[in-house]
Amino acid sequence: MKAAVIQFRASTDKEENLKKIISFISKSSAKNATLCAFPEFMMFYTNSSQTPKQLASLSETIYGNFVSSVAKAAKDNRIQVVGSFYEKSRKKDRVYDTTFVIDKLGRVISTYRKIHLYDALGFRESAKMTPGSRISKPVKTSIGKIGMLICYDLRFPEISRSLAAAGSEVLVIPSAWVRGNLKEDHWITLNKTRAIENGCYVIAPDQIGHIYCGRSLVVDPYGKVLLDMKKRQGIGIVEIDLNKVRQTRKVLPLLKNRRTDIYPTLKA
Repeated sequence: MKAAVIQFRASTDKEENLKKIISFISKSSAKNATLCAFPEFMMFYTNSSQTPKQLASLSETIYGNFVSSVAKAAKDNRIQVVGSFYEKSRKKDRVYDTTFVIDKLGRVISTYRKIHLYDALGFRESAKMTPGSRISKPVKTSIGKIGMLICYDLRFPEISRSLAAAGSEVLVIPSAWVRGNLKEDHWITLNKTRAIENGCYVIAPDQIGHIYCGRSLVVDPYGKVLLDMKKRQGIGIVEIDLNKVRQTRKVLPLLKNRRTDIYPTLKA
């Protein structure tokens, strides 16, 4: 099955971005993709001067206009969509950084709220966001069972391993990876590592422009980079073959060979 990876520069204007997103969904379907994946913060770019209150005022629920419009586009084009949005939180002046999966009938079949907030390297997402409290179960899609994580989650192998152990064949990682010293090296290395250690595909759509590095990636279960979008905006198309997941996990049975009976015996 074909997956479409979208790399674009989101503006601060929610409606402008929504028009681009709907166009990308239509174009992905025309390219015979059965699923398209968007980067983190596709809803709009949040600059450093935007206050937590301002961000919270622009956030929506899963039933709001933004996700509903994406869902309608998915249904109209008979394609599945993985996207992200700023979700309203009960905590005052805070939002969730949330991903969603929409099926080709326009139904939201899964959501995930980012659990690792980017409080590192001079950034503090917790000043505007509140973390999620659970890992979402893998969900069946046209390209296989997918597990979702978001950007900074990539640096924590526990979440990827938990998703793989629960049956994920593809990890989808919407991201807005900030540029910086060796950051692109980290990005590429971590995506390849998550694919290799779990014997799965990794699909990592990334933001481009502003403070972000681009380099949206797709990595196969043996660590081969199938797609690197470098600095270009647009759509990348990749064939996902679940036989490669099965074959890799057979010859390199890392999930099977884990010693979960011993690991908990180590005490700090």
